[in-house]
Amino acid sequence: MASPEIGKYNRLRVQEEKSTGLILDGGALGPLHLVRKEIPRDQPAEVGDEIDIFIALDSEDQLYATTRKPLATVGEFALLRVVDVAGAGAFLDWGLPKDLLLPFREQIRDARTGTSELVYIDLDRASQRLVASAKLKKFVGKEAPRDLRPGDKVDLLITERTDLGWKAIVDDAYWGLLRLPEEATGPARGQRIPAFINQVRMDGLVDLSLEPPGYQRVGGAAERILQMLAETPDGFLPLHDKSDPQEIRDRLGISKKVFKQAIGGLFKHGELTIEKDGLRLVDPDEPGEGSPDT
Repeated sequence: MASPEIGKYNRLRVQEEKSTGLILDGGALGPLHLVRKEIPRDQPAEVGDEIDIFIALDSEDQLYATTRKPLATVGEFALLRVVDVAGAGAFLDWGLPKDLLLPFREQIRDARTGTSELVYIDLDRASQRLVASAKLKKFVGKEAPRDLRPGDKVDLLITERTDLGWKAIVDDAYWGLLRLPEEATGPARGQRIPAFINQVRMDGLVDLSLEPPGYQRVGGAAERILQMLAETPDGFLPLHDKSDPQEIRDRLGISKKVFKQAIGGLFKHGELTIEKDGLRLVDPDEPGEGSPDT
C-alpha cells in the first residue's frame, strides 16, 4: 500500500470497527477515524477491506478520514468562495466542514467575504496543515511539456482575460493563452473547459483553441450538430447560415465558419435539410432530399 497523503484521496484498509465508525490503517499517519454516517454503502467496509477516503484535518488540526469530496485536492487549482476573514487570513468553502485557510501572505489582493478567489491547494510541510495560495505563479510551470503537439486535447482553468485573449492554466501544470474573436463573450474566470493545442511557441507558452485544427475540427462540429438535433423533440435547430456568430458559438461552441462547413457536409451526405429558419434532421425511415434555401 502506498504511503497515505494528507489532502488527497487514498485507499486504506479497515483495521477495526467501533460503535462510532471505522478505524483505518493510515500507515505513517497513524490510525484514522471514519465516522459511521460516512461509511460507504456501495462497497465492502468490514475489517480487512479497503475503502476510498480523503484525508483532512478537523477544527483541532487532528487528522481524520472522510468520504466527502472536496472541490479540489492538494496540487489542484480551484475558484473558491470566501466565507470569512479573520486574524489569520481568509477562509474558503471547499466542500468540507473545516474551511480552508488562505493566509494573508498568500493573497495577491485583500480577500473579502462573499467574493471568490482562484487558489492552489497546498500542504504546508512544516505544520502539516492544508492551506490555499492565490499566488498561482509559484505553482504553474513556465514552459509546456516538449511532447505536446497541435490538436492535443487539454483541460483549461481560466484565470483572467487579457488584451491578447484568455489566460489559462493547462492541465493544472503550465500556462496557455486561449484566443477568441473580439466579439466573443468567452469563458468565465475559474471555469474549467476542454480545449486543444493550437501552437507551442518558441518561448514555451501555448496557444489554445476551443476547436481542433483542420478536418478534425469540422468533423467534431458535425457530430455536435447531429447530437443536438437528435435531442430536440422535432429534430429542429433554429440556427442557419444567417445566424449571428455569437449565437452559434454560445449554443455549439464553434465559430460560424466551422458551422457552415459542418452543415454543408451534413447536407451533402443527406443527414439534415437546411430550411429558412434552421436545420432539420433527416429521418432515415423517410428518405428525401432537402435543399438549401436560396
